[in-house]
Amino acid sequence: MRISPSRWLSLILVMVVVGIFCWRFVRPHSAKPKIAAPKDLSLTSPLNQAGGGEVSADTYEVYSALYQKPEEPLAFAEDSQTDIPQVNGSCLKPSTDLEHEMADAFVAANRQSHRWGKKFTVSGSYLLLSRSEIASAQDCIASHGNNTADCQAYRSLRHVRFLGVPGFDHTHTHALVSVIKMCGKQCGSGGIFEVEKSGNTWKRSATSDFFNNCSWMY
Repeated sequence: MRISPSRWLSLILVMVVVGIFCWRFVRPHSAKPKIAAPKDLSLTSPLNQAGGGEVSADTYEVYSALYQKPEEPLAFAEDSQTDIPQVNGSCLKPSTDLEHEMADAFVAANRQSHRWGKKFTVSGSYLLLSRSEIASAQDCIASHGNNTADCQAYRSLRHVRFLGVPGFDHTHTHALVSVIKMCGKQCGSGGIFEVEKSGNTWKRSATSDFFNNCSWMY
């Protein structure tokens, strides 16, 4: 039986349509590359959890040395706290054994929030504030002391400082520290930096790639 040219054309068109359908919908789809989700350490390894006791005595000398000549009246939060960027991993970039040691010690020391006492040795007086006092102080700082009756005790303050517990190396001559300076509930700055012991006192170390990305504004 002979097939007419028009019949052949129809068959060819059907085969082409079937081929296109199979190519688009039936063929195995190539797997799309998976994009790794950002690694958020605040979920897997949170810091500042409740339950820590008092800080050790040797931690006071570090911050006392840093605030021997304060540029403004000092007020410290009673509870230790650090604010470290943890999305996509830590902002700390240790590259030596010493830096890895300090980074690990810092994270371990700040897994729980600890209690500071009024044991700092600084020039002049300072305030050590509870959580309720911090809220009042921040409101007063943000409003520039407009509520004169409630803000009398905080009139001269410009910041409330939240201190992290230092992470020491095994020689106890280098450490990572953390300071958050809040000028209101949504106003302030923070940072983590290295300090080193020089003679009988502590001083800030030179800026390095180790902690260079660990400073921020609120």
